[in-house]
Amino acid sequence: MTAMYQFEVCANSVESCLAAQEGGADRVELCANMAEGGTTPSYGEMLVARQVLDRCRLHVIIRPRGGDFAYTPLELQRMAADIDMARQIGADGVVFGCLTPTGEVDREACAMLLQHTQGLSATFHRAFDRAANAQQALEDIIQLGFRRLLTSGQQPTAAEGTALLRQLQAQAQGRIAIMAGCGVNEHNIAAIQKATGIAQFHFSARTAIASASLHRPDIHMGSTLLPEDCRQQTSAEKVRRTIEAVTRQASR
Repeated sequence: MTAMYQFEVCANSVESCLAAQEGGADRVELCANMAEGGTTPSYGEMLVARQVLDRCRLHVIIRPRGGDFAYTPLELQRMAADIDMARQIGADGVVFGCLTPTGEVDREACAMLLQHTQGLSATFHRAFDRAANAQQALEDIIQLGFRRLLTSGQQPTAAEGTALLRQLQAQAQGRIAIMAGCGVNEHNIAAIQKATGIAQFHFSARTAIASASLHRPDIHMGSTLLPEDCRQQTSAEKVRRTIEAVTRQASR
């Protein structure tokens, strides 16, 4: 039944990539800075992930910073260089999205970046969820040549966005894959699939890992809102359970 679906795990480290692969994911989206929604990982993270993944495809997010998706020429220059680097280390795909200040798909910026993706699968990410007109944005993304759209249906989570996800799936008519993401887990993936007909899912399946450090002073290296005595890492068992939750439904 897993052949009916594709499962992408948002991985914040090489360790998370390995857990995603062990749990049965088809591919990972490798990111840094998950608290900001994901930014471009380091060269070393990309390179080692490519070296250790042997059954799971490697996609890399190309996002130079958190915040909005209206990028300056210098930011776009860095994004193009990062796409080139991802291709050079052997990544299978890249994930990015650009919007204009008024919320349209930035066709010029996306077209320029797509010129650097030869041989790579290109996914337009959840920048889409901040687009002013979802239906027009989808048509623009299709016409640009993206293979896949990651979206929560312009809601905080995919479970809340099922109405628009269902509409996008119908509008796409097979011209692009619609992938439901954000808040997808073992408890709601089957309901999202049933409500939308979507067959591709994006989730993180993370769990907290306690710090190995025994000395824990009350000093923060960044925001005091983020814990510094534990880290989040993908759980192979959570990945497996999430996949099984939707494939069980299909087998009934």
